[in-house]
Amino acid sequence: MPEQPSAANSPVTARVLLSHHAFLFFLLSRSLSRFSSQIAAVAIGWQIYDLTGSAFDLGMVGLVQFLPTALLVFVAGHAADRYERKRVVQLCQLVEAATALYLAFATCFGAIGEVQIFIATFVLGIAGAFESPTTAALLPLIAPQGSLQRATAISSGAAQVATIMGPALGGFAYAVAPHLAYAVMVLFWILGMILTGFIRPRPQAIATSSDNIFAGVRFIRGNPAILGTISLDLFAVLFGGVTALLPIYARDILQTGPVGLGVLRAAPAVGALLMTMVLARHAVSRHVGLRMFQAVIVFGLATIVFALSPWMWLSALSLAVLGAADTISVVIRFSLVQLSTPDEMRGRVGAVNFLFINASNQLGQFESGVAAALFGAMPAAVLGGVATVAVALLWMKLFPSLRKVESLE
Repeated sequence: MPEQPSAANSPVTARVLLSHHAFLFFLLSRSLSRFSSQIAAVAIGWQIYDLTGSAFDLGMVGLVQFLPTALLVFVAGHAADRYERKRVVQLCQLVEAATALYLAFATCFGAIGEVQIFIATFVLGIAGAFESPTTAALLPLIAPQGSLQRATAISSGAAQVATIMGPALGGFAYAVAPHLAYAVMVLFWILGMILTGFIRPRPQAIATSSDNIFAGVRFIRGNPAILGTISLDLFAVLFGGVTALLPIYARDILQTGPVGLGVLRAAPAVGALLMTMVLARHAVSRHVGLRMFQAVIVFGLATIVFALSPWMWLSALSLAVLGAADTISVVIRFSLVQLSTPDEMRGRVGAVNFLFINASNQLGQFESGVAAALFGAMPAAVLGGVATVAVALLWMKLFPSLRKVESLE
């Protein structure tokens, strides 16, 4: 195994990081899994609506996929700490591929129904509940010493590429033949499983069988920096998410139609991708705690600008800035949590973090919808942006140790 570059003797550039075989295999495997998940979101959503014509059933897809995360969060985190992480990821990818294969055959032969899709979605949710925290806990064992922040930025950028291109690929494949979309998912997950097998991580600190599955919660509660980091993400996204309101803005406020809606949905991912390219070359090296809070404040301010904008170009630009600011915050938060957590607990801490992220996204859309129903779309979006800024300022006071974090590596 080649000697890993050390932050002490030479900086680990993006080029050096991408030439590191373990990280490259990890990046490709994670990207293929993310592509498959994005294709699944399009194919399953479209097929459910095509079969039932029910908006309620369409909403139930997200709930069915989220439930395993809520139910299995502690078990999944313990598995990531108790067993070899790359094997856990491979098993998840195998289960996902088998589920997609079932959907492909059932769709091809006309034997698919609403119940089968919901069961398959639940199984995919179970696999995702185990795969996500395990993948997050695996990255620190792969990235060369001193390069976790840059590795996180590159990994986040690859995820954004999948977020932008995955739905388009899924829609095209489904248009050709519904079962083709599921077949592509099978191929991607199988390839991802094979690539995961080539990863050679550093030795993992295995948790003992007597370790409590709730130890991650106790660790987070006893570490103000990690507690502040995770809770900041929960409340900032909870109040600041405007994704659920984009159809209202596209149709009623900006009057741009479906094409404009597509642009608005893509804008945050484009901004995030551009920022990951910057962070891959220029890591945040000083005042990282303060920079994280500043990024969340910019996120809130960009949300306010979007909420008040009457012009399509300004709305798209503000969403791109929003996505870029969120990426800075995500990279710092992820790196801080991983580096502050002992390796034998990264799975359990990561599982709680994953639950908070999913909860904030799901509940944030619900909060935005309720607020828009009560006050109107524009006041709801403004209120969300103001609340995000307020949360960031409040958290700076509540968690001074987090604000004072100077560096990550």
